[in-house]
Amino acid sequence: MFQIEEGLAIAPMERVRAHGRYLFAGDEKFFIKGVTYGPFPENENGEPLPERERVVRDFEMMRAAGVNTIRVYYVPPRWFLDLAQSLGVRVMVGIPWPQHLCFLDQWEVKEEIKKVIREAVAPLAGHPAILAWLIGNEIPSHIVRWHGAKKIEKFLAKLAAIVREEDPAGMVTYANYPSTEYLRLPFLDFLSVNVYLHDEKAFRSYVKRLQNVAGDLPLVLSEFGMDSIRQGEEHVAETLAWQLRAAFELGVSGTMVFAWTDEWFTGGNLIEDWAFGMVDASRNPKPSYEAVAEVYRQRLPLLPAETPLISVVICAYNADSTMDGCLASFQKLAYPNFEVIVVDDGSTDKTGEISDRYAAKYPYIHVIHQPNLGLSAARNVGMNASRGEIVAYTDSDCYVDPDWLTYMAWAFTDPRFMAVGGPNLPPPEDNRTSACVAVSPGAPTHVLLTDEVAEHIPGCNMAYRREKLMEINGFDATYRAAGDDVDVCWRLQNEGYIIGFCAAMMVWHHRRNTVSAYIKQQQGYGRAEALLLPKHRDRFNVLGNSRWAGRIYGDIGGCLLANRPIIYHGVFGMGLFQTLYEPKGSLVAYLPLSMEWMVLALALMVATPFVPVLGILGLAMAVTSMAFVGHRASKAKLPDRHNTLAARLTIAGLTLLQPLCRGWTRYKTVWQLRKSASQAVCPVPLAEDMPHDEREMPRVGLVRKVSEIVGVFSHRLTFHRFFWNNKGVEREQLLSHILSVLTGLHMPYTADTGFSSISSVPPWDLTTKTGLWTRLKLRVTAENHGGYKRFVRLAGTILPSKRSLLILAGLTAAAIAILPLSSYAAMAVATTAALFAGWMLWGLYRAAALVTMLVQYLMVRGPGGSLEEPIEEVVEKRRAKAPSRRVAAGEGDVEDLAGMLPASGEKTENVLAA
Repeated sequence: MFQIEEGLAIAPMERVRAHGRYLFAGDEKFFIKGVTYGPFPENENGEPLPERERVVRDFEMMRAAGVNTIRVYYVPPRWFLDLAQSLGVRVMVGIPWPQHLCFLDQWEVKEEIKKVIREAVAPLAGHPAILAWLIGNEIPSHIVRWHGAKKIEKFLAKLAAIVREEDPAGMVTYANYPSTEYLRLPFLDFLSVNVYLHDEKAFRSYVKRLQNVAGDLPLVLSEFGMDSIRQGEEHVAETLAWQLRAAFELGVSGTMVFAWTDEWFTGGNLIEDWAFGMVDASRNPKPSYEAVAEVYRQRLPLLPAETPLISVVICAYNADSTMDGCLASFQKLAYPNFEVIVVDDGSTDKTGEISDRYAAKYPYIHVIHQPNLGLSAARNVGMNASRGEIVAYTDSDCYVDPDWLTYMAWAFTDPRFMAVGGPNLPPPEDNRTSACVAVSPGAPTHVLLTDEVAEHIPGCNMAYRREKLMEINGFDATYRAAGDDVDVCWRLQNEGYIIGFCAAMMVWHHRRNTVSAYIKQQQGYGRAEALLLPKHRDRFNVLGNSRWAGRIYGDIGGCLLANRPIIYHGVFGMGLFQTLYEPKGSLVAYLPLSMEWMVLALALMVATPFVPVLGILGLAMAVTSMAFVGHRASKAKLPDRHNTLAARLTIAGLTLLQPLCRGWTRYKTVWQLRKSASQAVCPVPLAEDMPHDEREMPRVGLVRKVSEIVGVFSHRLTFHRFFWNNKGVEREQLLSHILSVLTGLHMPYTADTGFSSISSVPPWDLTTKTGLWTRLKLRVTAENHGGYKRFVRLAGTILPSKRSLLILAGLTAAAIAILPLSSYAAMAVATTAALFAGWMLWGLYRAAALVTMLVQYLMVRGPGGSLEEPIEEVVEKRRAKAPSRRVAAGEGDVEDLAGMLPASGEKTENVLAA
């Protein structure tokens, strides 16, 4: 037992632990309401602390302001921790070491740092007042750059392991800062970041960013504050007030205001020209004391000013094993205005009985019993029965965080969002199989376009403005088990609505606890993809897999060929904010874990007796797949008690099974749907039935398209088109209309983020895939010639991808190399190369046609164009009207084209110049 100083009335204090994205003391959520304390000039005992009487007074004033935690930058003596415990104050202990040096260059220095950590923790290990150990604070970015991020991460992991050896129940963290935000530290118990941003919009945006950086860890703002000498005491108080409110509104687990007092001793000197304290050096409260106290004295998180009625819909089918835990979790909700609607979709077990029992006991729970109609139909029933202006959905195998609806209500205060989703985490108490399933491919997760805008939110944690959900007629009943959430998200985005993401809006989601259940789930996802494919054809790749525009969070991917993350360091690496940009995995990078790849590898190996070279190729493909599987299994993050060889092998097996089960079911379902459609038994919506189709867009003849391709090649795969506009069209409008064309044609595109163009010469505005191996890069500008007169230019390049050229070169080389051994095999490989080259040319063909289509669309339907006549008729009329004035694209100049403007009084303003 830890010995407490005699004479102190010790308050009972449980050690705080991390659980999901939050901290807990026992069963209650614990929010850090903290301030930094010191360092100070040495007291009479040579300790970097005030005298004991001053410390007692400080702690009493802190508790009166609602402070429950302090952060110190030194290892405190035992009496200090005892005193903190007696007054209900927890301590985050920072262990100082020379992190401003290139400490990894000398073995002796590294070993000395490890020794310092061990000797600091050992004497105080197990003390209840210690909230966490800080194993470092803001290693300078130039030091991290010097050693390399991976070496720094590895060294910090070793320091964390030393702390846990000495104090197994203690939490470990590291105080990072924006300049090294990219450090990956998953071994911490919670993420700590020092943030000094005094603009509210920037502060909120960065906290949202940090929530995604934290991943599944709690987030703590370990330092923020302002100097009242330069900023003024009243302004500092106002700033701290909104910073604290914004932080807790956005779901942080704690804050540390820098600092408690203006008394600050560092570098052997008392600093007197800075004043960051909530109280002055004599402990007189400043305005910021009351500003901080106003937030810290309240229950966190704070409720929004308005608490709209939220209707939570739970659709259940044979869910008696989890139904009790799901409904019981709503008893702990802190949100005051909600209802729960359980839709029992024809269950044959005790699901209905459990739901009725809770409904009889809790008036906010309502139960609807119906025959089994499928998930989407059940969700629509819940939507129609709801009374709230927000309709939230979770699954019967989930249980919700106590503040789930509070954070949801905060998220919907942003008028941009018509829907909001949040993360779902596997409960740590699940068995080994569930833990393995949670880190295997295919788990439900969110897909983010930005730190706060989502492309997809999973059905187990999603909410909608009821009027908008009903506006698109709710969920499509075609999807009986899965895919309905994806369909709704894409339909909302097609209508121009924005889906938000709130990292604090968390639910616990039980993963499948048997291998057979996991396989059945993946088969359901494969069936859903087959149903989604004809309706959202532009959102799938050639293999039939979902092609997300955003980043799939929580997906470790395991792609050995994936693009490396990018850090923009700034000139000489001195940029302040060093965000890590994760590129999306390309199709080629994911191929080795696809069903098609594996089946082809098997087929080639079977052909070994006939063509040995093909067998060697198949074996190489199989080895590549196994390397990907092994990489994923080794990188998966498992709880310590489940981190065994058997668990890793289970993950490897599931990684192999998942694409096979999902892909086979997808192909099987597509075949069944096409067969049913051809027999007119169960018509399936195909592309020609959709409201946006290529047939609605301008078309040109085959001869014109071929000439475009020739023209493209003759201009070194570049193009330049231009035309006049006298409606004052600006570049942003042109880009908006181009995006509408690409959306209507179901063409996937990527907009320049301002980052990609750094390495592009010239920079581009948009890039679109016109084929699997072809890219069209486009840039747009509008010259201002006075008044409303604009000269519009479109230029760009059409290029095969680098991978396609490498593959073509490889196939050609292989055909030449195999020719002496087997003419038949060489012919087969050469035929493959020819087909591949034709595939590439088809992409170039589509790109050239698209350029012509874009110009025609902008001329006729774009800004300033006529919308009254069909586009084909307008184009033909204009061609016939001024045939002698047409100028070949790229060959005219501004003066030549000036004569092409319509005479005043003409209804049309644009003339086709291409």
